[in-house]
Amino acid sequence: MIKARIAEDDPSDRRQGPRYPVDVEGKVRELGTEGNEARILNISEMGFMAESTGEFEVGSRVWLILPGRDRASAIVRWTAGHRLGAEFAEPITLEGLAD
Repeated sequence: MIKARIAEDDPSDRRQGPRYPVDVEGKVRELGTEGNEARILNISEMGFMAESTGEFEVGSRVWLILPGRDRASAIVRWTAGHRLGAEFAEPITLEGLAD
């Protein structure tokens, strides 16, 4: 059985573009912590899904840190086991990630 926590339905929280499958090693860091290693599974200009050993709460603010890129601020929208989905505070460019 998978336990999942999902933020309350918010009409402004709808995917606004396609997500692209990726396999990128990075780090997800909650504000004020050192962070956890993460494997990014898919990404879009507006958000990402990652697998991490860290535990994150729905609604928490995190940084997504990828090699060779500026960190990106995001809000965790859902969690399920070791997976999480987050929405970027500002859209990012996918150049070099989703090719």
